[in-house]
Amino acid sequence: MTTRLRVVVDQLAAPVPGAIGRYTLDLTRALIATTPVDCEVAGIVSSSPPADYERIEAELPGLADLYRTSLARRELAAAWQMGLTTSPGGGIIHSTSLFAPLRKHDRASGNQVVVTVHDTMATTHPESLSTAEGAWRRAMLKRAWKHADAVVVSTHALAGRVGDLHDFGDRIRVISSAARSGLTVPADAERRLEALGLPRAYLMTVGSLEPHRGVGDVLAALGRLGMPELPLAVIGPREWGEQQLANVAEESGLRRGMVQSFDTLSDEDLAVVLGGATAFIAPRHEEGDPATLIEAFSLGTPVIHSDIPEYVETAAGAGLAVAVGVAGEGYVNRLAAAISTVVTDKKIAERLSIAGHDRARAFSWRDSAERVWQLHADL
Repeated sequence: MTTRLRVVVDQLAAPVPGAIGRYTLDLTRALIATTPVDCEVAGIVSSSPPADYERIEAELPGLADLYRTSLARRELAAAWQMGLTTSPGGGIIHSTSLFAPLRKHDRASGNQVVVTVHDTMATTHPESLSTAEGAWRRAMLKRAWKHADAVVVSTHALAGRVGDLHDFGDRIRVISSAARSGLTVPADAERRLEALGLPRAYLMTVGSLEPHRGVGDVLAALGRLGMPELPLAVIGPREWGEQQLANVAEESGLRRGMVQSFDTLSDEDLAVVLGGATAFIAPRHEEGDPATLIEAFSLGTPVIHSDIPEYVETAAGAGLAVAVGVAGEGYVNRLAAAISTVVTDKKIAERLSIAGHDRARAFSWRDSAERVWQLHADL
């Protein structure tokens, strides 16, 4: 008898798959590659255009089946939030997010539902989400507390925050992610950098001008007197509310044109920009995505990061940690000192590059997939 693991891959059909879409793609591919004997992997997706089904099946070769629900994504999300539909039936279900059919079920009959929590932003920073999205996430986390057999998180730090919101007991499992597949510097890296308008030496960060994301702190740090004059590449939106990235940069003391922003980049261009950066800066005050550090490490880029628990746990000393403390001038000054040190001290930069590259080896999608299979076996 063949055991079927059904993965909710609906994020691959979302208008903007985003970080969860990348996670879904890489984890599901690894689950297929590590399928134990007498097991198989199938997918679950909401009602979508046929082209989406074809694309998902092409992106996930080896998928045994792709179950299409009768409801479209928006309607299915509402139905699953209220527990009003039995679609897609029972069996062993693994969701790469909170988007899952969470309802009362009998595990003894072979039914399991495992969900993945990527952050607690709906509670810690609800202003970062739409009112509807925040309410849906909080409601689904509560349903997971009632009905999920296990909850997967990427770090022990996130496990602690999720556990503080609801007492999941021993149902929380820490299974790390890894660098996205395809993050390899292509042969035409120099041409791509030139096309993107970047010089040979520059710094890089990810995020928006929301205060807790820390991009404003990086701008303020680079605007300090005596700082090395390196351009900054920012991957993220150019505006937040009424604030414009270019204006905030100038107000911070940076010359016009010193900040280059990109809404998104292809995997190839991201590898070029991230791999070519003098340093990658992860300045968030809280709720940091560990995958950003892992990707920088994998390309040997020196990493400067805030000392929030997720980053400290992920880096394990391979990056240069900067204490956030009470975010403000003190943090900006410490960030400026760290950036100046990495830019001007080649030995420290080289040590961070080597340490990061070594640390990246601790994370792989194959290992993550094998741990997911073991989790379901344990259940």
